[in-house]
Amino acid sequence: MKKENIYTYLVHLVLIIGAIIMIVPFIWMALTSFKTISEATQMNPFVIFPSKWRLDAFKSVIRKMNFLRLYWNTLVLIAGRVICAVLTATMAGYALGRLKFPGKDLAFGIVLFQMMVPAQIFIIPQYLMVSKMGLLNTSFALIFPGLVTAFGTFLLRQAYMGLPKDLEEAAILDGCNIGQIFLHVMLPLTKSSMVALGIFTALFAFKDLMWPLVVNTEQTTMPLSAALAKLQGQFVTNFPELMAASLLACIPMIIIYILFQRQFVEGIATSGSKL
Repeated sequence: MKKENIYTYLVHLVLIIGAIIMIVPFIWMALTSFKTISEATQMNPFVIFPSKWRLDAFKSVIRKMNFLRLYWNTLVLIAGRVICAVLTATMAGYALGRLKFPGKDLAFGIVLFQMMVPAQIFIIPQYLMVSKMGLLNTSFALIFPGLVTAFGTFLLRQAYMGLPKDLEEAAILDGCNIGQIFLHVMLPLTKSSMVALGIFTALFAFKDLMWPLVVNTEQTTMPLSAALAKLQGQFVTNFPELMAASLLACIPMIIIYILFQRQFVEGIATSGSKL
């Protein structure tokens, strides 16, 4: 057997083992959702499979939680942040990557500074801003931190800097102004990076927990992540109900991944070559 084949098999083996390790928590969540509370908390002996496949936990959480409303709130959160992030990052990235203007390095330094500090630092100022505007417990409050994105600006800046200057020079000779060069020449060439940014933003928005808990206290405006956190009690937690609700919460993202699997892979792979 050739050395290259052995190396390939070893890499595949490591990847398969890693995939199994990553999927075990999801399988455990699914199994726990069909158990009773005693089976979910029993340690000796350890219960892996439920003695009887019950749907009591699913019926209970569906009765307690308005999942259609939670799905809608989460969809609004993801769509709003993706649209705002892609829109602002493409313009800011083009300006910082291709244009020359006073204070350009300072502006990019501020973007890098925001990426280096923990996001939790901005929670109190952002909360005060939303509160002063009287927009607590609204959909806009969920979208507010994602109006601009330092990560997206950096990602698109790197994408624009990777494009040859000959394209701009040819467009200028054809009589295009800055706006036309951006819209008709440069922007279409960064489509893969915009797709990658949209993917990352959607995932970050779907997993965001702290901000929705801080800014929205009413269940009618909560996304799925915040509503799931409310199911965890201070002293006692109904783990089958929590796992059942978590399993139902995963459905939208699983459907999105199945529908846009090719875009997920292409966007992430292509954007990685531009950093």
